[in-house]
This record gives sequence, structure tokens and C-alpha cells, in this order.
Amino acid sequence: MADAGRDHAAPRAPYDPMPHGPPEVGVGPWEGEPPAGEHWDPELLAAGDRRNVVDRYRYWRMDAIVADLDARRHGFHVAIENWQHDFNIGTIVRSANAFLAGEVHVVGHRRWNRRGAMVTDRYQHVRHHPDVPALAAYLREQGGVPLWGIDNLPGSQPLESAALPARVCLLFGQEGPGLSPQARGEVDGTFSIAQYGSTRSINASAAAAIAMHAWVRAHAGPPPA
Repeated sequence: MADAGRDHAAPRAPYDPMPHGPPEVGVGPWEGEPPAGEHWDPELLAAGDRRNVVDRYRYWRMDAIVADLDARRHGFHVAIENWQHDFNIGTIVRSANAFLAGEVHVVGHRRWNRRGAMVTDRYQHVRHHPDVPALAAYLREQGGVPLWGIDNLPGSQPLESAALPARVCLLFGQEGPGLSPQARGEVDGTFSIAQYGSTRSINASAAAAIAMHAWVRAHAGPPPA
């Protein structure tokens, strides 16, 4: 077995996104004179920082991290329909945080399973809309952000050859049925992700990550050091 010889009794961090990694993630208490600055969190400096954040944000207050992310968020939004309490939403939020989406929009039911987000929703702006027309109206208020549906529907254009706008909202449907009829009537176009195997569709959260990365390749520079 891959875990042979591992000490399963070893203590783990209070929040550990890597169950097969080292016993703890993050860093312990700050050693030496604590640094000066409003963005530092005194409790984390004293106790250590075991959060799921990149090293750049170790010991930072959460609101300071959000403010820093807000200063450089990207121009794309991500939206997903939530008519059946889709379990993909948490994973999509986590990917949206990784690619620094401007906002995430949950359409339909307000409640969603946050487990897959692995706490990244605390650093991401997540908005709720009762239906797709309400989402489309909000995007128009933001200066006319185009709404692109991502689904392998008949007549969809290949995402690989599409020119992704610098400002766009990528809309995904429920796992299984895909974009709802209501969504198909509101989007400015539908775009498909190329597939080469036997399955008729890929997981919604995987499709979202692919589409977000396509935007990053087209418009984003290298991430900060």
C-alpha cells in the first residue's frame, strides 16, 4: 500500500487540505520580534498559520488578503446554475480563487455545499441570483459583461478557437442536464470544450477550470512571486 509505514496517529493541522502530505501544513509561531504592519494578524503570529493560503499571505489577516486580491482581480466572472444543490459549486469556487476570478455567481438555490471550496470562499466574492435573467441584468449593470454559456450543445462554438473577451461571465449548468432552457435563452453564445474519448461530457467543475485557464492564457500575465 502507498501509505505503508506512515504514522496515521501523527497530529494533523486543524485545517489540512493535503491528507496524504506531511503531518501539518503551514508554519508555526513567528520566531523573533514580530513584524510591524496592519496586515499582520497577531493571533497567527503567536500561534502559527495553518491555513490553505500561499506563502505570500502567511500570518496576514483575512481581510487584508481579500483587499490585496481585490486590487488585482481578473476581468472574468464564473456562474453556475444551482437547481439541484450541485456538489460541483465548492470545487468551482476553489478554482475561481486559484485563477482570481472577479466574482462567482450562484444561480438558483441560495444554499450550496461549501466543503469542496476548502475555505477559499472566504477570499472570493460570491453573489446569489434567483435566476439567469437576474444574473444577466446584473452583468448589464456592470457595464455590459457578456454572458457565455459553456456546454457541448449542438451548434456550440469551439472554446479553443474562440476569442475570449477581457470581460466575460462563464456560465455552467447543472451536472448532467447542463445549461437550463432559461440559460440558453439568456446567454450571448454557447461554447464547447473539445473532447476526444467516449464520454459524452466532462465534469462541470473540470469544465469550469479549463475555461478559466483559457481566459488566463489569453489575458493574464505571470502570477506574483
